[in-house]
Amino acid sequence: MTQPVVVIDQLQKNFGSFKALKDITLTVNPGEVFGFIGPNGAGKSTTIRTLLGILQKSGGRATIFGQDVWTDAVAIHKRLAYVPGDVYLWPNLSGGEVIDLFLRLNDQAHTARTDALIQKFDLDPRKKARTYSKGNRQKVALIAAFSTDAELYIFDEPTSGLDPLMEEVFQQEVLALKAAGKSVLLSSHILSEVERMCDRIGIIRDGRIIETGTLDDMRQLSRTQVTVTTTLPLASIQSLPAVHHFDAPDAHKATFAVDSEALGSVMSALAPLGITALQSTPPTLEDLFLRYYNQEGGEADAQH
Repeated sequence: MTQPVVVIDQLQKNFGSFKALKDITLTVNPGEVFGFIGPNGAGKSTTIRTLLGILQKSGGRATIFGQDVWTDAVAIHKRLAYVPGDVYLWPNLSGGEVIDLFLRLNDQAHTARTDALIQKFDLDPRKKARTYSKGNRQKVALIAAFSTDAELYIFDEPTSGLDPLMEEVFQQEVLALKAAGKSVLLSSHILSEVERMCDRIGIIRDGRIIETGTLDDMRQLSRTQVTVTTTLPLASIQSLPAVHHFDAPDAHKATFAVDSEALGSVMSALAPLGITALQSTPPTLEDLFLRYYNQEGGEADAQH
């Protein structure tokens, strides 16, 4: 079996008495885009900085390419590309000079691909870096990263500051990496971005990974929204244990949520009522995310 590119096992990081990471366990496989999601302060960037060897772990284990992220950081860095959420550049260099410097630091060269990326991201490489907006600084780092022939790409909130058009370009480039068999670890709070690109996701909350899996796996944990019209009255459906938030404007039409794993049995109960119209909407990543961060609290932690 192919070895994972990234292995994090019960990773912990303390800053004095503050436990920033309590239990981070995840893997990133070859050719996989792994989405790492959670709100600011949950521990995403601390996990990534520990992976990059910028911070030393307080406990647990973390390897990239089978090598320890702290002791083998130099060797690991030769094989990966990284873009942080806020990029600082040399103010007196032009954007083009910074891109070339980033590439040379990684033993890479400016190629026709670099020029194509500069065009796609609509960057003026002649301007001094000090004149760039946050979005343009992000573009410089993204162009350098996508120009790099790496085995692993780590993006930490990479599209902060980019307009929707440039977010689309970013997504296209990540999907191209995926098609080329590259591995990507993407930290993001833009759920549509993660939903479109990622093979698996990990949800981080308060320094712990509380769920990992494919989006389809996780959707089984959430609810499908159903709107149905029938020839016979729908009142009997309301009492089913898997049906929630039942709303019936009249006896023959209702909207309700169904536990996804019970969808088949609810459909079986609906069929004898004579379905004349049916709309079913699967849960989105946002639905899942809100479930884990619900303010009633504790539901996800209680399950894990």
